[in-house]
Amino acid sequence: MNNDTLSMGRMDYINASPVYYGLNNGLAPSWIKMTDGPPAVLNRMIHQGELAISPISSGFYGLHHRELLVLPDLSISCRGPVLSVNLMGNLPIEELDNKKVVLTEDSATSALLVRLIFAEQGIAPRFSTHRMRTPGDIPEGTDAVLVIGDAALTQPWDDHFKYRLDLGELWHRTTGLPFVFALWVVRRDYARKYPEKVSRALALFHQSRRQGYDNIDTVIDRGVAKLKLSRALIKEYYEVLHCNLDEEKIIALERYFEGLYNHGLFTDRVKVELFQP
Repeated sequence: MNNDTLSMGRMDYINASPVYYGLNNGLAPSWIKMTDGPPAVLNRMIHQGELAISPISSGFYGLHHRELLVLPDLSISCRGPVLSVNLMGNLPIEELDNKKVVLTEDSATSALLVRLIFAEQGIAPRFSTHRMRTPGDIPEGTDAVLVIGDAALTQPWDDHFKYRLDLGELWHRTTGLPFVFALWVVRRDYARKYPEKVSRALALFHQSRRQGYDNIDTVIDRGVAKLKLSRALIKEYYEVLHCNLDEEKIIALERYFEGLYNHGLFTDRVKVELFQP
């Protein structure tokens, strides 16, 4: 990693667009180098030290919390329905015991959330993980699939499955808490070496997000152009998605991590540790 350049990940789903609006429109300085990718790619790149700062799946943060710090007040989260993280099935959830459930390979958070939901209800499907971007990816004999992100919004999953379960809504109904799907993190070793550079990047993120919400109609229009969906749906999507990280969301994250630990899906307890500017 070049010491003069901060290597930063940029999620290529539209859910992160408000956070990157300013950075994509003249705010990014020359010392920041952006790399685009879905959560799973960015997860791998920051784990391998190819990125210093990136949005990543919150479940991946939990698995690798010893090497990462959370950037304050940034997330992709919801309080109720999220629209873009769905378990599609041909049976109600309580009838999926010993049935074939396919998890998308694109996000650790949602896959772990599905496993946690089933574990807490005492249901044990047969899980596998695959690419899940279009209905053509569905393996034969599948009873339910987890789909996320832009693919969840754009593809005709309802043509193939009877039931649609919004995981943000299910989590809120079960716990009364919001759910945090993604976090912005910095590698601990980088933050130790270059705290001022990380502080400057954090301030740019917050400024970029402010510009995004000040120009939310433009963000919506670009989402419509990218996904070819109705403006009403994209507008609703940005209304249910949140990009902040308040105290309640940190509590919700730790409740999620504790559930994963209690059911043996995590090997140790996780407390959220924030970068201190």
